[in-house]
Amino acid sequence: MTKNEPESWYSLTNIKRSSSNEIFADAKASGKSPWFSGHFPGEPILPGVALLEMVFDAIKQECGENLKISGVKRVKFKQIIKPGDKIQIIARKKNANNSLYTFQVMVDSRIACNGIMAVEKKVSVQRHRSCTRSEQPA
Repeated sequence: MTKNEPESWYSLTNIKRSSSNEIFADAKASGKSPWFSGHFPGEPILPGVALLEMVFDAIKQECGENLKISGVKRVKFKQIIKPGDKIQIIARKKNANNSLYTFQVMVDSRIACNGIMAVEKKVSVQRHRSCTRSEQPA
């Protein structure tokens, strides 16, 4: 999978921003996801890190920027998410510069996960050829 291809283990749909700048998205994890095969065999549940990825992708897609996660805090996992569950993501700006979002992940109108996510613009770092090991003087 290349950087420009969408994630295949889940889908995000109906991504929109409300007039109060809340981001809403629907998500669904495929039962064929590798997350489920190893977590846990015979009793598959979606790991918390996968939920955080979904929240981040909803924020990133709605903001249209090249972002990265710079931190998470006060994250609580309250409900198990199984293959095929319909997931709703809600993210709200916590500060004016768009760097902090409070979020909720809902399943069946119940909070499955919530917390705060900090995001920031990615800074691309260029590697110089002279810095590679193979080109250092002998």
